[in-house]
Amino acid sequence: MESTPQTQTAVTNRLVSYLALFTSVGTLLCCALPSLLVLLGLGATVASFLSAAPWLVTLSRHKNWVFGVSGGLILGNLFYMYRVAPGLKRAGTTCPADAPEACAGASRVNRVILWVSVAIYSVGLFSAYALGPLLMRFG
Repeated sequence: MESTPQTQTAVTNRLVSYLALFTSVGTLLCCALPSLLVLLGLGATVASFLSAAPWLVTLSRHKNWVFGVSGGLILGNLFYMYRVAPGLKRAGTTCPADAPEACAGASRVNRVILWVSVAIYSVGLFSAYALGPLLMRFG
């Protein structure tokens, strides 16, 4: 099966979208969820959760890298979605002429995934870097 520029563009777009989503979920799991559970008084839940998934401790120790990589992927996806893809669409290299509704549907799904990733990342970023200092200041 021959690879066309349309299929390569679609695969790249989908891959970046899913990577952004999964890395933002990683930031939520490593930093936001434990903080929220402790804030709600569920410290024992966090302890049992971390004993069941000890890799989260390593992930949280490297949270700067986790947030950096996640933020970079999300920014790259935002750039691609709103700067590169419209140019490719105008040039006619993104969608086959016989299935424009399939491309529109895929684009809509990619936008939803992107903005869900941004929301999850924002919650994780707030919990990991701003919630603690805010609670110390006003707490």
